[in-house]
Amino acid sequence: MNTLLAFIAIFSVLVFVHEWGHLFFAKRAGILCYEFAIGMGPKLFAFERNDTIYTVRLLPIGGYVRMAGEEPEQTVIRPGYEVGLVFDDQQRVTEIIVNNKSKHPEAHVVQVERIDLVHDLYIETIDEDSGELVRYPIHEKAMIVQDEVAQMNAPWHRQFGSKSLGARAMAIFAGPLMNFILAYVILLGLFSIAGFSTNQIDPIEGSPAEQAGLQAGDLIVAVDGNATERWQDMQQAIGERPNQDVAITFEREGAQQEVTLTTGSNYVSEIDEEIGVIGVAPLRESGFVAAVGESATTFVDFATSIFSTLGLILTGEFSLDYISGPVGIYNITDSAVAAGTYQVFFFAALLSVNLGVINLFPIPALDGGRLMFLAYEAIRGKPVSPEKEGAIQFIGFALVMLLMIVVTWNDISKLFS
Repeated sequence: MNTLLAFIAIFSVLVFVHEWGHLFFAKRAGILCYEFAIGMGPKLFAFERNDTIYTVRLLPIGGYVRMAGEEPEQTVIRPGYEVGLVFDDQQRVTEIIVNNKSKHPEAHVVQVERIDLVHDLYIETIDEDSGELVRYPIHEKAMIVQDEVAQMNAPWHRQFGSKSLGARAMAIFAGPLMNFILAYVILLGLFSIAGFSTNQIDPIEGSPAEQAGLQAGDLIVAVDGNATERWQDMQQAIGERPNQDVAITFEREGAQQEVTLTTGSNYVSEIDEEIGVIGVAPLRESGFVAAVGESATTFVDFATSIFSTLGLILTGEFSLDYISGPVGIYNITDSAVAAGTYQVFFFAALLSVNLGVINLFPIPALDGGRLMFLAYEAIRGKPVSPEKEGAIQFIGFALVMLLMIVVTWNDISKLFS
């Protein structure tokens, strides 16, 4: 149960922050946002505020902000259509009933002669009594009702495409940006309060480190001549040298010294390898000032590790085991919960960085793909046609969903292997 609650909490916060970034900068630019959704599929919960419907959906596989003008409008009203009109006290159209007009006895049914829902906001019809052309102004926040579902009409100045290139790019980039900010804030709080491992060591009794003369408080600065600025650097350098003689350079009371020792080894089942160990525990450091730099370095480590994994594609060493879908993330969450609260927050920060970086990949249907279209527009001087962009986005979305299915199947298969 703890794992499930942690998984839901982490997923919800990461997706909420990501989508909130899109929503905040879109609304700041004046773009009408129809829906802010956490999850996909059927609605579980919904409420409306400030022209936006906020929903929680069944499937925990992402979220979205639906902005006006990003996709073709589903309701098209042309001359010759019969629609029902509802007016306010200033004779402005506040509702346009597309069908099921009998359910709206308050609506005035007319036949459309001309209509502009985007720029000039009017509808023209022939008056039945006088036979004259009558023009009705359409309220800026008029609702279009089709199949008993109401959606606010979006004038051009509230559509995504009407905004400057910079404002549109910011509305898209803001999602990953918020994930990056969240990850850094989590790390900063975690390291400030709970601390982080340093290269100052405390040798375990009887370990190779103690036998070589290392003492508590010694600062390891290099392994076999390779500088180790952080605990992770030293851990990796030692881990790559099981059962080998290594030179350890350390500082004690301001003076550098060097010893040579023979590492031990531990078998790690997750990677099916022996790793080198010297039998030391890290001393920890905490505090806001120290955490600022450590948080930044850890953030960079998280981000660059993704590209290291992708680099394996070029060498032919890539495996689906290196990436995880919802099932795999759930299993990792379970391990983090078992390790304690510190690891849960650490994993949440890692996942937030991953979400932000992956969303910036130039793949249609991801934020990076949308930014790629905007970059193309900046170079070409005009946007890609909505039809072409929509088709490319659809193909990209289908490929992303296919990859998710394959990865999820691989995650499930590993449970039974």
